[in-house]
Amino acid sequence: MNDPASLERATFAAGCFWDLEAAFRRVEGVVETVAGYTGGSVPEPMYEQVDEGSTGHVEAVGLVFDPALVTYDQLLDLFWTFHDPTRADGQGDYTGPQYRPVIFFHNEAQQAAALASRNRLTISRRYGDRPIVTDILPAQTFWMAEECHQQFYEKCAHGYCTSHQADD
Repeated sequence: MNDPASLERATFAAGCFWDLEAAFRRVEGVVETVAGYTGGSVPEPMYEQVDEGSTGHVEAVGLVFDPALVTYDQLLDLFWTFHDPTRADGQGDYTGPQYRPVIFFHNEAQQAAALASRNRLTISRRYGDRPIVTDILPAQTFWMAEECHQQFYEKCAHGYCTSHQADD
């Protein structure tokens, strides 16, 4: 069992929170994932408000992880592979400011690690001349998304579902 005093938090946004939450949940050492909203100005936002793109929030995933099993640097390395960091307007089929990529740091060490990892990615030229536009911002209030968005793929047989499919 993980010692609660040794656990740390991380928050990432990179498009749809369903995809990011599912990916991080599979990582050994990540003990909790929560889909939610952060970075905006509206308290207790609901999905419909965030989806409109006018609240300033992004769909994000909050993590609790055990740094003895997975380091923050390893989580950052994974984060960069989960999205296109050169797209500021969303990811894949998801467009708009609510899907922009952001690393929300919880302390100075995370900020330094995030900046260093972004610099390494830029230097690597993995994306050629396209600039890395993923923001690195201080963590803000994290609002848990509605229950239907938590572990979405498990609830919908690993794919998008309609209410009819969910009833089957």
